[in-house]
Amino acid sequence: MSFAESAMGFGLKALNRLAGSSTVDKLGLRKLAERGLYHSTRAGFAVAGKAGRSFKAAQKLLKPARLPRAADAGLFDLNPTSEQEMLRDAARSFAHEKLRVAASAADSACAAPATLLQESAALGFTALCIPEDLGGAGSERSAVTNVLIASALAEGDLSLAVACLAPSAVATALALWGNETQQAQYLPAFAGDNPPVAALAVHEAQPLFDAFALTTVAIRSDGGYVLNGAKSLVPRAADCELFVVAAMLDGAPRLFLIESKTKGLTLQAEPAMGLRAAATARLTLSNVKLEAEALLGSAEDYAECIALSRLAWCALAIGCGQAVLDHVIPYANERIAFGEPISHRQAVAFMIADIAVELDGLRLATWRAVAKAERGEDFVRETAIARQLATDKAMKIGNDGVQVLGGHGFTKEYPVERWYRDLRACGFMEGVVLV
Repeated sequence: MSFAESAMGFGLKALNRLAGSSTVDKLGLRKLAERGLYHSTRAGFAVAGKAGRSFKAAQKLLKPARLPRAADAGLFDLNPTSEQEMLRDAARSFAHEKLRVAASAADSACAAPATLLQESAALGFTALCIPEDLGGAGSERSAVTNVLIASALAEGDLSLAVACLAPSAVATALALWGNETQQAQYLPAFAGDNPPVAALAVHEAQPLFDAFALTTVAIRSDGGYVLNGAKSLVPRAADCELFVVAAMLDGAPRLFLIESKTKGLTLQAEPAMGLRAAATARLTLSNVKLEAEALLGSAEDYAECIALSRLAWCALAIGCGQAVLDHVIPYANERIAFGEPISHRQAVAFMIADIAVELDGLRLATWRAVAKAERGEDFVRETAIARQLATDKAMKIGNDGVQVLGGHGFTKEYPVERWYRDLRACGFMEGVVLV
């Protein structure tokens, strides 16, 4: 099956799911249940791993299955392919029709509706990073496609986009850096109809956090490893079945695969200023014993993981920033003050123009970096530029959006205050999402 045929199948499946799904009003009826789940999790520490899935290899691989890199056309072309347009449009439709409608209630409940997450999984975006040999739909490695999908989902709601994309980060990490044993054991589950909830846990609660100087430490012991430390702002941690955790090993940061049922893992809800719908929690590791096979990739792979994660956060900032721009333009044109639309005031018009300019700059910088990553070229410098723009400009876009709405921007009646809170995360978060 070709990539186009696979993608078309997932697109049709998504449309069928959306057409036959519950009405939007029913999402509101689950608010009390979501609050109950949130408060029960927040009450105290609980052992992670209540989902009892057992990961078993259905087949034996002689070597890791890797997706080939996208072909280099030799031309600088910013136009997406027809396949990328179809995937982006499917993600954007889901974002506007589902994520945006559910966003406010999910933010208040500090949890995404279960049905929404199931519909997101049914779209099949996770399977795009998994080779066809392991049941996935991928025929080539395309970081650009992943950026387009992440940006489109964030147009609906950045926090819910993080919740939807968190399992894909683990699947992508396994597809890129997993060995044959790890891929055979875990990747087929992500390609199935009921993919596991998983999370990439890198971030730690410390000032000026450095992703290459972690406080979580792994020590070699009895042919395996013992991990101690804590990870912060882990999305959907209470429901996760598999974690990819970053820890220092022999003085270098590395990645480890940890199933949630492993002894020594505990978690506590950690609701933050933003990303509230992602149900973030703190994951604590206390003498967690792992087999030697738990080590994922090399030190060089960890550096690539951080770079791809930073590009993913840039993509999320682009999508949410676009949502801000699309909201403030009609608002400024329709809001009448002193007998004329507020868009006639230069202070307002220039502020909106600045949002558009900064958003385009961030988009182009991100596309340049991810295009180099897709071709296998060195993209560290370009990623640093895009991340710096996201750090400086994403928060400014959110702040200007609130400012354009004036007093309305400070209230929860309008979504810009939520987008402002979520956009702040794009400047400091590490891990969680990958492209």
